[in-house]
Amino acid sequence: DQLIAIFSKLEKHYRDMQDVEFTIENGKLYILQTRSGKRTAPASIKVAIDLVSEKLITKKEALLRIEPEKLDQLLHPTLDPKAKFKYKLIATGLPASPGAGVGEVVFNAETAVKWKEAGKKVILVRAETSPEDISGMNAAQGILTARGGMTSHAAVVARGMGKCCVSGCESIAVSEIEKKFRIGDLIVSEGDLITLDGSTGEVFLGEVPTVNPELSGYFGTIMEWSDKYKKLGVRTNADTPRDAQVARDFGATGIGLCRTEHMFFQADRIFAVRQMILADTAEQRKVALAKIFPMQKNDFLELFKIMKGFPVKIRLLDPPLHEFLPKEKADIEALAREMGITVEKLQDKIDSLHEQNPMMGHRGCRLGISFPEIFEMQVRAIAEAACEVIKKNNVIASEAKQSLIPEIMIPLIGEFNEFKWLKDRLVPVIEDTIKKYGVKMTYEIGTMIEIPRAALTADAIATEADFFSFGTNDLTQMTYGFSRDDAGKFLKDYTDKKILAEDPFKTLDTVGVGRLMKMAVDLGRSTKKKLHIGICGEQGGDPATIKYCHQIGLNYVSCSPYRVPIARLAAAQAAIEADK
Repeated sequence: DQLIAIFSKLEKHYRDMQDVEFTIENGKLYILQTRSGKRTAPASIKVAIDLVSEKLITKKEALLRIEPEKLDQLLHPTLDPKAKFKYKLIATGLPASPGAGVGEVVFNAETAVKWKEAGKKVILVRAETSPEDISGMNAAQGILTARGGMTSHAAVVARGMGKCCVSGCESIAVSEIEKKFRIGDLIVSEGDLITLDGSTGEVFLGEVPTVNPELSGYFGTIMEWSDKYKKLGVRTNADTPRDAQVARDFGATGIGLCRTEHMFFQADRIFAVRQMILADTAEQRKVALAKIFPMQKNDFLELFKIMKGFPVKIRLLDPPLHEFLPKEKADIEALAREMGITVEKLQDKIDSLHEQNPMMGHRGCRLGISFPEIFEMQVRAIAEAACEVIKKNNVIASEAKQSLIPEIMIPLIGEFNEFKWLKDRLVPVIEDTIKKYGVKMTYEIGTMIEIPRAALTADAIATEADFFSFGTNDLTQMTYGFSRDDAGKFLKDYTDKKILAEDPFKTLDTVGVGRLMKMAVDLGRSTKKKLHIGICGEQGGDPATIKYCHQIGLNYVSCSPYRVPIARLAAAQAAIEADK
């Protein structure tokens, strides 16, 4: 009775769950020490809500006591901590996407898809992934790469899919031809079982038992409280109906980034995309684009339907064209046969598209300027899909209200004239479509701020742009001069040696990159007072970055679907702390 009374007294005094040490000697109770008890994510949520129910703390205090990052424990399978130590740890890379994955090792996308269809669970292992690997990544339980950082292709796509990923695991030597990877003397071959822990970056030999997450009613209460106090909107980065639905289920209020290039790699359209790239004339290119158009339009229709009136921000084609072409000899020969051209001609075209530094080369708005018909096809697909949804919802020309506002984002702008030139060509396409459907439709055309020069000249760009969205993956890359795909090789040395406090591709560098963002916000709104501004880089789901976005006055953050709950809680915490 004494012990229980003291427990209650200490808990009420400290207004938190206590970890109490005591002893009993000769029938007398002694309290040795007390401290706030450590707890898992489910326990931290339950304890916080219980303390509010007991009127010991407020809802605001309860929200501040939960670590947003710990919510990952509730959203992904995790390795059983009791079993983990029994298995051989063979390598450690970057914790690129949280959760646990167990499966048989495969080394290409085709095998991953085939084995999944046969009922097997697989782990896709690559030196590094490319957009061609999307189908295999989707089929896999997890992804392991030897190269790449926290914002490499593998990391970004895996987070969007909710797949665990360990990237930049440089201790492994991957041989996709021999279908094996080496770690010192250890050889892991195709079909061998491995386990990934995407939350720690650890790779284990064999099948480590996993624990499935449980979303309780307490989780919903915390999300409800978060939405009550947050001021930042929370959108998602989503390119597929599945990702969009997952994000909506987690409470996203729109799409902040739809990467249209991911749609191009689907099996039913990659041939037409390659035809478009290999075309010798604009007329030939338009014939190929006409095949892609209905597919793109259907993609947007599906997203608009799932988002049910919430905003959908669609980025026009961004990556360099060579990424869509095959790299392996067998694939090049197969495409040449399919297209009825010689292997030599196809190889010459592939070679002509090669760039020394493609991430700073012929991509983004530069593609749209060289080949405006590509962007024109995409905006026509967006406009037709939006008009059809509006018409179906009986929003006629005489009504002011509409069920959705498509937001079209032109990537990689660094110069005002780039944006103006493209906008002048895209607006007539949209207006002609609206006229054809006879509906009233509002739309926006804006840009990603991902080149330092765009931030420095944001006041000029804002005269034409309806919104800004910070693409902080590229903005960080270009500000630091760090390759986002190769920086994983040395960034751990930087953080270990305290040269950098955090990996800038994971948590925003507020001193340098953040200063450019603040400058762009201030300059943009000096021209257009109510300019709508968000962030869609991978840092948009990081709690520390979200706090900074609140401070500089952004309207929303956009993140991977499985980070939406984390962003909702972090946005609430940022607002509560700012009001103190």
